[in-house]
Amino acid sequence: MNAGSVIAIGEALIDRLGPLGGDPSCDLPVTDCFGGAPANVACALGRLGVNVSFISCLGNDSFGKNFKNLLIQREINISGLQQDMLRPTRVVLVRRDSYGERSFEGFEGDKGMGFADQAISREKIIRDWPLVTENAQWLVAGTIPLASEISSKAFLWCIENALHAGIKIALDLNWRPTFWRNKVSTFLEPSKKEKNQIFSILKNVSLIKLAKEEAQWFFNTTDPTQISSSFAHRPSVVVTDGSNPISWRLNNHIGKSFAITPSSVVDTTGAGDAFTAGLIYKLISVDLDQISQQFAEEIIQFGIACGSHVCKGLGAIDAQPFLDDIDNLLS
Repeated sequence: MNAGSVIAIGEALIDRLGPLGGDPSCDLPVTDCFGGAPANVACALGRLGVNVSFISCLGNDSFGKNFKNLLIQREINISGLQQDMLRPTRVVLVRRDSYGERSFEGFEGDKGMGFADQAISREKIIRDWPLVTENAQWLVAGTIPLASEISSKAFLWCIENALHAGIKIALDLNWRPTFWRNKVSTFLEPSKKEKNQIFSILKNVSLIKLAKEEAQWFFNTTDPTQISSSFAHRPSVVVTDGSNPISWRLNNHIGKSFAITPSSVVDTTGAGDAFTAGLIYKLISVDLDQISQQFAEEIIQFGIACGSHVCKGLGAIDAQPFLDDIDNLLS
């Protein structure tokens, strides 16, 4: 399979979901699900029929091997997928409340050297770059690779070289303090240093997707137009708020779109990533600078439907929709 129209880069990991209302580190039963925001986006795009390449690093363990097999099943180009022989695939402990809403409780499996996703190699990316970027129009990323020294170098190289190649960048701010501090932190707000690291790449992106609390922490506003105006290049900005209305600015079009309530909520893990995949799916076929107000609304609505569908199943990836599922939901 040829390299795709979209590249996703970042963490692939295991979400260990505890029982509703329980502690995933000690309460049973737990459910291990494939996850990691960029991996979720790549898999969602694959299910929607998009040609997508995925750059990441997995451990030489059963989790890593099974994850690789899943990516192959989704027909994702894995030319940029690396394997670390020393570091394990990361296991994230996910606590779910009685409503299915989740929070991150720390990690399991570290043998003293960190996790495979923290060691994405820049040298290997440089070697594989031509196989990954053929016909690519968008690079989709989160910010977690910036939290580790090795993966940060690889990540920044990708951003720079994607820009040189004319590939547009979509960034999910995806602020997860546990990943930056390697421990469960009760202080959720980013430090000045953490903010500066993330702002260093935001000035280069075409689309920023962030949650309402992230918008407040990083920009002191939840208004997409104000956030966009803080950058010279005026990127498109989408601000999500769980099941509440989504505020957005795509090119020069603005709006507020209402969520679609799923028939049942089993687990909200990955809903935001499916939403992002839905946006990118719609944007592949158009020039972002040329879209109309009506099409901007359709783009957001399609993303909302993708996110809603995922809430009906366990984990971020298994419940991702096919195109027919979204057509049925929106008809």
